[in-house]
Amino acid sequence: MYLSLDLQFFAQEKTEKATPKKRQETRKKGQVAKSNDVNTAFILLFVFLSFLFLGRFVVEQLISITRYTFQDYLLIDLTANNVQSMFIDYSLQAALVVGPVMFIAMIAGIFSNYLQVGVLFAPEAIKMKLSKIDPIQGAKRIFSIRALVEFLKSMLKISLVGLVTFTIIWIYLEEILILSLYSVREGALFVGNLTVIMGLAVAFLLIFLSVFDYMYQKYDHEKNIRMSKQDLKDEYKKTEGDPLIKSKVKEKQRQMAMSRMMAEVPKADVVITNPTHYAVALKYDDQQMDAPVVIAKGVDFIALKVINVAKNNDVITVENRPLARALYAQAEIGDQVPEDLFKAVAEVLAYVYRIQNKM
Repeated sequence: MYLSLDLQFFAQEKTEKATPKKRQETRKKGQVAKSNDVNTAFILLFVFLSFLFLGRFVVEQLISITRYTFQDYLLIDLTANNVQSMFIDYSLQAALVVGPVMFIAMIAGIFSNYLQVGVLFAPEAIKMKLSKIDPIQGAKRIFSIRALVEFLKSMLKISLVGLVTFTIIWIYLEEILILSLYSVREGALFVGNLTVIMGLAVAFLLIFLSVFDYMYQKYDHEKNIRMSKQDLKDEYKKTEGDPLIKSKVKEKQRQMAMSRMMAEVPKADVVITNPTHYAVALKYDDQQMDAPVVIAKGVDFIALKVINVAKNNDVITVENRPLARALYAQAEIGDQVPEDLFKAVAEVLAYVYRIQNKM
């Protein structure tokens, strides 16, 4: 009893690598090896790189919005038309500032996802499932090894990001202390440049960390989709069919092939035997064939059946042990006699034709 339980336990233990079919099924469900840190890192990198080219434009737009506010809108009477006009102007100015940055962030997000999982459309991943709001399952996810790993990763990232930004601020501390001496335009440009430097530094740091996170996510994904030996057997049955049924089908196919072969034996010119262990039936038509053709063959029980069918249909049998073995080994049903056996087969056929002429 204990032995059977142990065997059942090992059969259910997930120790085998996932098959291609299992990987495809989990991919359709949206379960892939993916790191959110890669997305965050690439979005930060692309956005702050865009600031290198768009930074001056963004600063000019912000100064322009400020100028409009204090010169054109500060002292006007608030009416419905004025508020509508102000809302439209501010919306257009904000769209000019935020639009390109948001577009670049979207491209970066798409690129980072494609880099990890390729093209993936998994509508099943967004289906409404009550199990997703199960408080018990939620508590298990919160108090799990994976949650602990994610917590430690977050703390590590916060610490390293804080260290990097503090280091950059420390390097530029003197310029920061005299920032009040700059003009508004120069101060805005300096703050913008400093922000870009810190952003790029943090982005490269997160890219470095995301490589390790992606490796961990891939390892964790491979571990989660492992299969037990029983799973492999069940999948094989689904894809290939039940072995018992397959064996019955193959047996039926053999029987049908045997029946077709036996139906060809009466058309043979000669059956060459061993005398009982091997039997090969040959047919030759000089009008349609370049050489004699094997139309049936068999060993042991099948050989006896071939010989009996031949005798019942007045087909001549000739005992030639070496030739019978050679034909059986070198030619399949439907094949012509090999060239190296032409002479021996020709002698047998000549003998058969002489007997037939006498009869």
